[in-house]
Amino acid sequence: MRPNPLPLSIRFRSNVFQAPPFILVMAFFGTLSLIASLFDKSGRLQHRIAHQWARASVFFSGSRLQILGLENIPAETSVFASNHTSYMDTPVVFASLPFQFRILAKKELWGLPFIGWYLNRSGQIPIDTANPRTTLSSFSKGVHTLRTGLNIFVFPEGGRTTDGHLMPFLNGAAFLALRAQAPLVPIALIGVHDLLPPHTHHFYPGRTPLKLIFGPAIPTHGRSPRDSEALTEELRQAIQSLLDEHSPDISVDNR
Repeated sequence: MRPNPLPLSIRFRSNVFQAPPFILVMAFFGTLSLIASLFDKSGRLQHRIAHQWARASVFFSGSRLQILGLENIPAETSVFASNHTSYMDTPVVFASLPFQFRILAKKELWGLPFIGWYLNRSGQIPIDTANPRTTLSSFSKGVHTLRTGLNIFVFPEGGRTTDGHLMPFLNGAAFLALRAQAPLVPIALIGVHDLLPPHTHHFYPGRTPLKLIFGPAIPTHGRSPRDSEALTEELRQAIQSLLDEHSPDISVDNR
């Protein structure tokens, strides 16, 4: 649902005190990451820079982020998967996950200034769902990344929801976890859609508490890639349960 028109005071705060520093922070840390990429081929320094960018972005959005369920993070390398609700999802994820990881994301993001440059130079994994051959290549790279000890993060919906409701999931996250025999960890993002809805360029801090919740890991040992569809549904239900538990006023439909 489209939010009500913003009062002038809130629009002024968003345009003057939140959006400009948000953009400047992106440009500053994006440039810093590009410089770091000249001598850091592992992407680890760039990841630390991205973490600082994300924390600054959340700060200038005017929201306080609460992270729950850290005890559910497995000791072993895992695939982490979250609902996708807003452009602010990526800063919230980078600010919250307390470990190195790589993103499996749509290749269209690689064409964006600063964000695309970071993705390209830091070892992130592009996926083109319209091209089965390149999709398989991306999955192979993702499995290799997991086997070298780096976690993978995926938005299994494949795009941002327009209404805040959970959309159908693609099988990529489950397939990666099954191929690598790695745990699959559900993550729920709450309040991010209300903070920066897809149809607006204004921040709405405080409308809904901003939370990232780690759910219990779903084991994959002994299961094969043929189980990817069933595991995908298990993942979706796990994220739905987290959303229902931590935001009872938000209805997540069973599409």
